Amino acid sequence: MSTSRKVVVVTGASRGIGAAIVQAFRRLDYAVVATSRSIEPSADANVLTVAGDIADPAVAQRVMTECIARFGRIDTLVNNAGIYIGKAFTEHTDEDLAAVMNVNMKGFFYMTQLAIAEMDRQSSGHVVSVTASIADTAYSGVYSALAALTKGGLNAATKSLAIEFAHKRIRVNAVAPGIIKTPMHATDMHDALGAVTPLGRIGEASDIADAILYLDRAPFITGEILHVDGGLNAGR
Repeated sequence: MSTSRKVVVVTGASRGIGAAIVQAFRRLDYAVVATSRSIEPSADANVLTVAGDIADPAVAQRVMTECIARFGRIDTLVNNAGIYIGKAFTEHTDEDLAAVMNVNMKGFFYMTQLAIAEMDRQSSGHVVSVTASIADTAYSGVYSALAALTKGGLNAATKSLAIEFAHKRIRVNAVAPGIIKTPMHATDMHDALGAVTPLGRIGEASDIADAILYLDRAPFITGEILHVDGGLNAGR
């Protein structure tokens, strides 16, 4: 079914930042395809949920196929799915490496490849990925090697894809969050985590959603890594 309403696909959409992104785009009347391994069906006719692991290319293909079948197009892809495993580098296992590579990189690869192929047919589109401030600014006492390896790789790929597809009018950007109030951080840790942030607090999921909406509505921005981290990227 074809529609003139804009369509966004959001990965890792069931909770935290992903759920906030879905809500933000719906407030702008986008149709949303929301996917994660644990997502439940939605009562909203303009939210299509697809459960599965996007590190599986068959699942990624199903997400895109159902998006086009239901809404007829894709205007924006938000690569939000990601995991962080906080361990010393020498303590990481093969299972840790596989888990992080699967979610943070393979899911990005399959979804972005499929989305850009559809956007190319429309001669327009926007891919925005949620990476991490810690990917390019390390902090003493915080284990960040796998985040740097994977999320830092997405930052680099963002710039490469922005240049590769600029002539097709497809923009590619990223938002790099700092410490955000999500189920990842226990409530009793919020004050302590906020104390290490220059602005003195941790961020809200809505801060990341707002940054993504800004980039989505900024037609002259591509190849940008927008840090939304309370100043951590600037130093402390």
